[in-house]
Amino acid sequence: MPEGHTVHRLARTFDQLFAGHALRMISPQGRFADGAALLDGQVLVAAEAWGKQLFLGFGGALAPTGTTAERWLRVHLGLYGAWTFASDGSADVVHAIGAPRKRVGERETVPAPELSDAGDPQGSRASDSSPGVGEWAAPAPRGAVRVRLLGAHAVADLTGPAACEVVTPEEKAAVEARLGADPIRPDGGHASLDAAREAFACRVRRSRVAVGQQLMDQAVVAGVGNIYRAEVLFRAGVDPLRAGRDVPASTLGAIWDDLVVLMRDGAATGAIVTTRPEDRDAALPGFGPPVAGLPDDGSGRGAPRAGRRRTRQNTDGTPGAVPPDEAFYVYHRDGLPCRVCGAPVLTKELAGRALYWCGTCQA
Repeated sequence: MPEGHTVHRLARTFDQLFAGHALRMISPQGRFADGAALLDGQVLVAAEAWGKQLFLGFGGALAPTGTTAERWLRVHLGLYGAWTFASDGSADVVHAIGAPRKRVGERETVPAPELSDAGDPQGSRASDSSPGVGEWAAPAPRGAVRVRLLGAHAVADLTGPAACEVVTPEEKAAVEARLGADPIRPDGGHASLDAAREAFACRVRRSRVAVGQQLMDQAVVAGVGNIYRAEVLFRAGVDPLRAGRDVPASTLGAIWDDLVVLMRDGAATGAIVTTRPEDRDAALPGFGPPVAGLPDDGSGRGAPRAGRRRTRQNTDGTPGAVPPDEAFYVYHRDGLPCRVCGAPVLTKELAGRALYWCGTCQA
């Protein structure tokens, strides 16, 4: 399931590609035909994210940017949802943002559609799916597209969402009221970041539920998923199975501050990197590629053995980027040596999700 930083990147992408433009909205799959009809031809006036919820606000057909939205499209991608983008070449766009199975890489751009022998862009003609938006021909929908948003220069297709509905401003506010503070929002979704920090700490300390489980509760903190949960608890040295009420408020405040930094960095770069430079493989004796004939260096860490390192959210190929295998401390590193103490990284199921931690550093 995409984490909160991905949804904030989505909001920014919609703002950059479509803000202020009247959009054609259809449901190629047909399951959202009534909702699409309500917003078809409306102007996108706002794009917001709160945790894992994406809200696209629409005004009237001639509404200027900044106008208060009359209706909102609420989308929650869930486990399998994704947005796929294409443009006419006038703007660089990501190919896909969403479910890891569909993700190509958040920094990958899509070139202008190729011309067919007849001189027309390959795919469906603009006149077929969006009369009056110009000569550009958007590519035909692929797969079960729930919603297609088509502008003059770009198209966005939504597939497989857990939730997709048209809501009023009041209904949007009710959804937000059920969510916890969002570390990426400028004010955390509260009066200030300090207020959001305090609300988060108070919410966790009200319950005896394990802090590792609470961090995955969107009513406690919005946008944190399995990766950020595992990594921020490791960085804080907190046992994920410790009861929330037993974690000091100062420690929870530090966890919140760390989430603000890590998740905003993820929203800016499109990659989750939680390791400090000094803890990455190249900086640690015993973590480099094993060399035949050389003894262990005595660090106690040893060379890494085979294990799962499914870190596709970091495989963007950007020069100078942290390699995927060095991006995390514990997530999907079960059985591998802890980057700090060398003890094997542990895993178990907690509330239906895999939990990763170091039993020594997080005692």
